[in-house]
Amino acid sequence: MSPDRVLRLEGVHNFRDYGGYPVSGGGRLKRGQLWRSGQHHGATDADLEQIDALDLVSVFDLRGSKERSTHPCRRPEGFSAKVHYPEDPGDVRQAPHVAAAATTRQRDAASTRAGMLRNYHKIAFRPELVGIMRSYLEELAAGRGASLINCMAGKDRTGIAVAMLHLATGVHRDDVIEDYVLTNSAGDTEARIASGAETIRAITGQMDEEVLRVIMGVEAEYLETALAKIAEEHGSIDAYLRDVLGADEALREKLREALVEG
Repeated sequence: MSPDRVLRLEGVHNFRDYGGYPVSGGGRLKRGQLWRSGQHHGATDADLEQIDALDLVSVFDLRGSKERSTHPCRRPEGFSAKVHYPEDPGDVRQAPHVAAAATTRQRDAASTRAGMLRNYHKIAFRPELVGIMRSYLEELAAGRGASLINCMAGKDRTGIAVAMLHLATGVHRDDVIEDYVLTNSAGDTEARIASGAETIRAITGQMDEEVLRVIMGVEAEYLETALAKIAEEHGSIDAYLRDVLGADEALREKLREALVEG
């Protein structure tokens, strides 16, 4: 991992640049334009200064309305980026890792991991996530400037959305997986796990430390499971990008024009 890829903040976790990867046909995704993170509820004043310096033009907060109301994001003073939210699906949708914790009857590391895999079978088809991913790809194709995408932990919903952007622009699948699993090592991992534990335990009660670490981590197999299910349902990732997310060849070319350099 490039040492300058991670923005080391005090109260916002998993904040990193997901640009810089080579794309098919030549060139690389621009650095300093594509940022991803967990929620900003715990941002310190010092964190806000660093975030403000990124000159963000757009933010995609993938959390549901209940998540946002209980953990509202702090913003820099005079923050002018346009913040995009998913449409509320009308029911209570939890973050995939929280859902895995909440629905496992007898939680242990193995059953929790199985729950994560079940959730990744469905994650790319959640209507509210599909809708915001369509907006995300369209906005980034417009090339207006730096953007940020986040959810609660910045790993599951954000991980799927970033993977779709990477694949749409021609990033190699190995690099897509590499960026996804950086969650496990980016920044202060113990602080990230502790921050997530507070939310998860409030919803599910006491939890074994080993189970918590499964919930707060990612594995390459999770994303591979989602991609395999997409291909099974739509024939290919390209077909899903085109038919579900609206990323036809014209939009993909605009994404490359806006985001690729060199």
